[in-house]
Amino acid sequence: MFGYYTHDLSPFLIQLGSGWGIRYYGMAYVVGFLAWFYGLRWFRKLGWSNLSDEQISELLFYTVIGVLVGGRLGYCLLYDWAETIRNPVSIIAFWNGGIRGMASHGGILGALIGFLLWARKNRVDGWAVADNAAVIAPVGIFLGRIANFINGELWGRVTNVPWAVIFSEAGAEPRHPSQIYEALGEGLFLGLAMGWIRSKRLKPTGQVIAAFFLVYGIVRIGLEFFREPDAGDPIWAGLSRGQWFSVGLGIVGFGLWVWRRRRTSG
Repeated sequence: MFGYYTHDLSPFLIQLGSGWGIRYYGMAYVVGFLAWFYGLRWFRKLGWSNLSDEQISELLFYTVIGVLVGGRLGYCLLYDWAETIRNPVSIIAFWNGGIRGMASHGGILGALIGFLLWARKNRVDGWAVADNAAVIAPVGIFLGRIANFINGELWGRVTNVPWAVIFSEAGAEPRHPSQIYEALGEGLFLGLAMGWIRSKRLKPTGQVIAAFFLVYGIVRIGLEFFREPDAGDPIWAGLSRGQWFSVGLGIVGFGLWVWRRRRTSG
């Protein structure tokens, strides 16, 4: 019998009162957005971007709005449809916190829409922005998954591997720390892969963001097999909702890759 680690971490970086304070999950968003801001300035030095500081600041604003609105609407429409119809005001309830309030698929698509709207307004190549975002976005995903672990949410399936964790809210059985798996897969691995692909395509093509959708979808589908499905989550053909949404995202990525390749090579 292994001496499994029992999760007892606080979700607060700084707790100001009962249920109030600065949460790690919120800080993951803040640091992710800062990585986007400073990453673009670094890309400018590499020659991957020619945006001014003012343009980068404005793009950051569009990105924040896109991620927050997309992530929230994604959760409400994809995971909490019944409650959204019953109580539409719940859409603006960002204070629910953690995964209960946001959906990563919606946040990704919301960010892309934000990039393209900003690009249209400023008459610049939105696909160039999206290609650069594909390299930096995994930073935020990595931090978000680490915050999920700290929150003790999105735990994995029951297992007896030596590194299993006992999440008190899930019972006394040891489980896969699926949040860590996802941090390494959707964050570290995805980020390294996108950095390598971007370095091979120095001209903006839109193919890097397409590869991001495709690779993220594949990685997410695989890692979800280690995660305990949410209560009431319908399983169809052996896949959860999150996996089916990832299938859809992967198909979008593949189609976008083919389309952008034809447009940029024609």
